[in-house]
Amino acid sequence: MYDTGKIIVGLAIFVGLVTSPIWLNKGKAAPKPSPKLDTPAIQQLEKKECVESRQFMRSTHMQLLNEWRDRALRKGERRYINKKGEKIYISLQNTCMKCHSNKKEFCDTCHNYTDIKPYCWDCHFIPEGRKTWASTEGHS
Repeated sequence: MYDTGKIIVGLAIFVGLVTSPIWLNKGKAAPKPSPKLDTPAIQQLEKKECVESRQFMRSTHMQLLNEWRDRALRKGERRYINKKGEKIYISLQNTCMKCHSNKKEFCDTCHNYTDIKPYCWDCHFIPEGRKTWASTEGHS
């Protein structure tokens, strides 16, 4: 009880040090990423639409990719019917990356911002110097 003042000062210094990153960075949040959608493949599309709506893809694209992976690899299914009733060929490289060929500006922008390291690229790869992926003609 004789060192109450020292303990209180020590606790105040400890709390100040532990919370200093919060106080020093207050109001300095990193800017929200804006992925670039200006690939040549997207510019050539009449309707600039993905396999599902923009809102759906922003919120649940990873669930969709996981579903596609399970259907393609485990069940051998390669057809996805979107909410508009359109048939889409299930393929990360030949469907998604056909339009979103700029992985660094598109995928990595958001994944780096959120510090997410998706395991897609453990199996899939992007050949260096290639602007777009192989055509999916005949897969519809």
